[in-house]
Amino acid sequence: MAIAALFDVDGTLIARNSARLYMHHLRRTGQARRRDVAQTLYFLARYKLGLLDVERALAVSMTWVLGKREEAVRDDCLTWYATEVRPFIVPVMAAAVAAHRRAGHVTALLTSATRYLAEPLAADLDIPHAIVTQLVVRDGVFTGEAVRPVCYGKGKTYWAERFAAENAVDLSRSYFYTDSVTDLPVLERVGEPRVVNPDPRLRRVALRRGWPVIRPRLRDTPAGSEELIRSIATGGEATWRHDGARQRAGD
Repeated sequence: MAIAALFDVDGTLIARNSARLYMHHLRRTGQARRRDVAQTLYFLARYKLGLLDVERALAVSMTWVLGKREEAVRDDCLTWYATEVRPFIVPVMAAAVAAHRRAGHVTALLTSATRYLAEPLAADLDIPHAIVTQLVVRDGVFTGEAVRPVCYGKGKTYWAERFAAENAVDLSRSYFYTDSVTDLPVLERVGEPRVVNPDPRLRRVALRRGWPVIRPRLRDTPAGSEELIRSIATGGEATWRHDGARQRAGD
């Protein structure tokens, strides 16, 4: 069976939270109100603490697309992505994706975001698969519904397992990169968990369990992390540094 490398997006492949970036875009273009921004920031704070009520957050976010044409939203998101998201792609993580591809691994995004962010990012990084939260579209118009389970928390594990079954992937030998404690179910499901710039709760879990932790920065170049990239490409582990060690990959 194949080995996969699955990648979270926010705080992992990109150095920002896409929901925050998108809400500021909607506000700047007159598509959202100030209180919508405030509500989004509230949900993001709950998310960072691992306390997000995803159903409530989804219900609120669906009001922004309900009744809109999918084509218009996709076009708007493409413009937003090109100008406001692409600059935050972390070079070391982009190189990690390429290293997994060279190693013959199946690469995929695994994110609670929708396809309207994931697909242009996947295209930029030459990632063939995007496992996302799916919004229901009927006759080209958003219905305000999402396919359940949402790709978040345990829902991510559901979709990762479904993807694995459909693509003959062995998750027990596969990798998953993320920064968030909300992704703990998937980290526990794969054989090769990788923790990237973790939130405080995930950092504690990773240290306790001895999971590799890396802290690549937006300004870091792959040339400065050649050992990390080489270790992925060769399947090795010796060059990974653990958070708290005297040297961290990317530092």
